[in-house]
Amino acid sequence: METKPKVNTSGRYKLKYRGVACLNCKHPLDMSDKYCPNCAQANSTKKLSLKDFFDEFFSNVLSYDSKLLKTLGALLLRPGKITRDYIEGKRVSYTNPFRFLLSLSIVYFLLMGLSGDFSQIDKFADTTGNEILNFEADDVIQNLDFEEKKEAESFLNTIDSLKLGEFISNQQRKKDSMILAHPKKELEAVSDKGFIARYFEKQKIFTLLIENDTIYVFDDLVEKYNIENSREHRMSFSGAKSLIKAKSRPGEYISSLISKLPFTTFFFLPVFAIFVWLMYIRKKYTYTDHLIFSFHNQSLLFILLIISYLIDNIFGIESGGIFFLIFGIYLYKAMRNYYQQGRFKTIVKYLFLNTIFIILAIVGVAILFTTSIFTF
Repeated sequence: METKPKVNTSGRYKLKYRGVACLNCKHPLDMSDKYCPNCAQANSTKKLSLKDFFDEFFSNVLSYDSKLLKTLGALLLRPGKITRDYIEGKRVSYTNPFRFLLSLSIVYFLLMGLSGDFSQIDKFADTTGNEILNFEADDVIQNLDFEEKKEAESFLNTIDSLKLGEFISNQQRKKDSMILAHPKKELEAVSDKGFIARYFEKQKIFTLLIENDTIYVFDDLVEKYNIENSREHRMSFSGAKSLIKAKSRPGEYISSLISKLPFTTFFFLPVFAIFVWLMYIRKKYTYTDHLIFSFHNQSLLFILLIISYLIDNIFGIESGGIFFLIFGIYLYKAMRNYYQQGRFKTIVKYLFLNTIFIILAIVGVAILFTTSIFTF
């Protein structure tokens, strides 16, 4: 005996299109099942038409918009409450914290990348590949902290008489000539150093070869100078090429760096959540609970940064400080509401965790900067 559907259906979900087995996972179905209880696929045997496709697309968009508005409302107006709801199982009405944070970070850094005219920085690029040593009297007088200008001028005259700049330049040219004449010998000379020191020394040698001997492909270097075709040499060569490119096109490098910043967030937030867990280890929260709390607060920070960015560009003002102050107050309220601790304990943990957050953010950006310059 057939069971009548529990809800009114239309389109490809009409009763006449229902099947008795899921087309995706073959799970047995009843005619009243609008969706498969095993894999959640729609129970419909009707071929997907163009109208059906767009109907489902827009219904999913509206469903996401509804979740988005509720998430934004809860996040902005009820600090800490949205995390408590989410970990207690009230998740259908809210967007996924990870996806929400990733979307916001991409939007923010995309705005930064599109609006910033980083090509202007290219005019400061080092296109020669050589360091110019030049002592300008006015510059040195400006930087020296002598009481009397006569003393500064006397000091400069002494430097000039020694011809120190010319001497250093000549010594550098001699060293470069030796490297260019016998690169294999120079590479072998640094082989006894530690890995990091060895890597940078080899990178300097390869940089010189690329800039002065028009070597663009590592295989050409191996063939011309009989250099060992090792992974370490290839890494150093790639690093040298990337560094030269970053020096010659700094604007493009900064744009590339900004595009990767959203993923830096997801490097240090899981680490940061460990410190939050340690601070509240006596509370009955899991590591994941603390991570979700961190995702929600970081999402709020990106929302405020986006609003601040739009206000600054529309009205031509600097509102960043105000919004950071708002976030600071919000974070304190979120910690109080979520962890339910007294003011003194919350303030102490608030200060400690913010310090850790700043340190981790700096480390994350430093790692990104270092890896990007060698992979650009």
